[in-house]
Amino acid sequence: MKIVIRPNSITMVGKAWEIRAKLKEYSRSFETIQQWIDNGKEE
Repeated sequence: MKIVIRPNSITMVGKAWEIRAKLKEYSRSFETIQQWIDNGKEE
């Protein structure tokens, strides 16, 4: 699975079950996608 965080978007490449699992995992940490993108900029 590949995840690319860009300044205004997130691209996820992988099998459907991998993407669903990853979204579920990140939903525990971030309330919105924008928070996830903003956090990716800091790292």
